[in-house]
Amino acid sequence: MIPGLGNLMQDVLWCFSQVKGTIDVGVTEADIISTVEFNHTGELLATGDKGGRVVIFQREQESKNQPHRRGEYNVYSTFQSHEPEFDYLKSLEIEEKINKIRWLPQQNAAYFLLSTNDKTVKLWKVSERDKRPEGYNLKDEDGRLRDPSMITSLRVPVLRPMDLMVEATPRRVFANAHTYHINSISVNSDYETYMSADDLRINLWNFEITNQSFNIVDIKPANMEELTEVITAAEFHPHHCNTFVYSSSKGTIRLCDMRTSALCDRHAKFFEEPEDPSNRSFFSEIISSISDVKFSHSGRYIMTRDYLTVKVWDLNMENRPIETYQVHDYLRSKLCSLYENDCIFDKFECVWNGSDSVIMTGSYNNFFRMFDRNTKRDVTLEASRENSKPRAVLKPRKVCVGGKRRKDEISVDSLDFSKKILHTAWHPSENIIAVAATNNLYIFQDKVN
Repeated sequence: MIPGLGNLMQDVLWCFSQVKGTIDVGVTEADIISTVEFNHTGELLATGDKGGRVVIFQREQESKNQPHRRGEYNVYSTFQSHEPEFDYLKSLEIEEKINKIRWLPQQNAAYFLLSTNDKTVKLWKVSERDKRPEGYNLKDEDGRLRDPSMITSLRVPVLRPMDLMVEATPRRVFANAHTYHINSISVNSDYETYMSADDLRINLWNFEITNQSFNIVDIKPANMEELTEVITAAEFHPHHCNTFVYSSSKGTIRLCDMRTSALCDRHAKFFEEPEDPSNRSFFSEIISSISDVKFSHSGRYIMTRDYLTVKVWDLNMENRPIETYQVHDYLRSKLCSLYENDCIFDKFECVWNGSDSVIMTGSYNNFFRMFDRNTKRDVTLEASRENSKPRAVLKPRKVCVGGKRRKDEISVDSLDFSKKILHTAWHPSENIIAVAATNNLYIFQDKVN
C-alpha cells in the first residue's frame, strides 16, 4: 500500500534534476519537455520533448551497502523519435514535438513504447545488447566483404562479450490516418489494439496493421462553420477493452461502448456539470474546456482537469462530479491578463497515485498541487533548483491573494506564468513522482526511514 499524502507533505525528499541544459541559460524550444510517463513497473521513466527526442531513465538497483535506500533514476537510452516534416499538399509544417508516450506491458527482455507527434504514431522497441558475433566467413570484423580467394577454411561464428549497448528501433509506423493534430493515444487492456485521438476523430488500430485503422468516433460536422466543440483527450478503460472515454472543449465527458456499434457516434453515458449562473463570465467556456481525462486504476472513477479545477466523477453518476478540487482559484481574478498572454489556453495534465487516493496536477510558478481524497488535505509544492537539492525536504508553498503577506507566502502578482508544470507522472506502486518544468525533469520520492 502507498502511504497517504501526509508523508508526502512532510517527507518529499530527494530530487534528480536537469535532463538537458538549465532553466536559466541555453534553453531552446526543442529542449522543452512535452510528456512524461512511467512504465508499468515504474523501473523506467520516459520523457519526450519538442525536439522529437525520447529520453528513457532507468532506476538503479538497490545498493548492497544501503539495501533500504531506493535507487535513483539515470539515463538509460536517448533516441530521435520524430523528425520535422512538411505536408506539401496542404503547405503545412508538421512539428517533431512528442505529444504523448505510452508504454506497453513488458513481455520479454525488450521494452516497447508508443510515441506520437501531431500526425504519426510509432512503436519503438528498446533492447539491450552485450554480445556481438565474430568469426564470419564472408566478412571481416569491420563488416567488409572478404576476398573469396582468401577464404581457405570455414569458421563457426561465436558470440563475444561487449560493452552494454541499448538500441531503440522503430517496429511499426502508423501514419496518414489523422487530418488534425493527435492529442491522445491509449493502449487497450487487450494489448492488441490502441486508439489515437485528434480534434475531431478517434481511430482504433491493431498493433500488427499499420496501413489501416477503424474510425470509432467522428464529430466532424458536414459544415465546418457549425463546429461547436473538439475532442481534447481520450483514454481506454483499464480493465474493459470495449469501453473508453473522451472529453471535449465544452467541459463534457462521453463514455462509449464499442459493443453497441462500429461507430460510437452515440455515447453510453454523458457526464456534465450544470454551470453556476453566478460564475458565468466571458471566459467561462474557455476555462471549462477539459485538458486531460484519466481513469482511476480501479476503473470506477474518471478524473478530469480543466483550467481551474480537478474533478472526480463516479461512472454511476453522470449529473455532477463527486469531488471538485480548486487548483489555483486565486487566478480567477487574473483571467483577463491570462487571456491576453495566452496562458488561459494551457493544457495541464493530472495523475492518480497507485492506490487512487491522491491526485496530482500542475500550476504556474513551477508549483504542483496534491490532493488527498481521504483526508481532504492538499499541499502546494515547488519544483526548482533552489529548494530541491538532493535529500532536502520540500516545504509547502502558499499564495497570498491580497492584504498582508506573510514571510513564507508569495503574492499572486509575483507568480511567474512562464514557469508552468504541465506534465507530471506518478510511479504505479510507490510514492515517486516525476515533474517536468520547462526543460528540467524533477523526480521526488517520500522519505526513506
